[in-house]
Amino acid sequence: MVTRGFTGRRPDKPVAERLPPGQYLTDDFPVLQLGPTPRIDLARWRFVLREGAKPLKSWSWQEFDALPRTRWTGDIHCVTKWSKFDTAWEGVSVDDLLAAAGLEAAPTAYLLAEGFDDYTTNVPVADLTGGRGMVATRYAGETIPPDHGGPARLLVPHLYFWKSAKWVKGLRFTAKDEAGFWELRGYHMYGDPWREQRFSDD
Repeated sequence: MVTRGFTGRRPDKPVAERLPPGQYLTDDFPVLQLGPTPRIDLARWRFVLREGAKPLKSWSWQEFDALPRTRWTGDIHCVTKWSKFDTAWEGVSVDDLLAAAGLEAAPTAYLLAEGFDDYTTNVPVADLTGGRGMVATRYAGETIPPDHGGPARLLVPHLYFWKSAKWVKGLRFTAKDEAGFWELRGYHMYGDPWREQRFSDD
């Protein structure tokens, strides 16, 4: 199969320096997902932090939307080889979520992001704190469209975009690094685009 990752004009140097290995630049925002887009009622939406099965803190949509806001602009990279530059997001940083839950630090070093569609993906806590990750609720100044993971999605921009779980409903802290949906099916446990960690043996 031929994709734009292997054909077409080579990018100029400024673009090439921002593209991880094997990626191509797109102006689109491709929609990739496992199944139908879930329809989420904001009146019943809740976001929950858990340690294992134990709830630590939960928020309604109104409560969540009132938390301190963080903005981030930068590049995102999908494991299917497209990259999009200068994307603009707004949401609640994981640091602010922990603070709002009364946690001085995360209870474990790992977590699973959990989606309303039962999707999960694992992320080390260190890759979400220190300003590195957020639960985004706006994209390009607008609410995130459902097809792109709205009303809320995880944003971990320095990892392949499958780690930025759509339709996120909570973060579950785990005692060890547990594989999520795609990791159980052969994707890399970490997923660094600059090291081209697409699959488990990369």
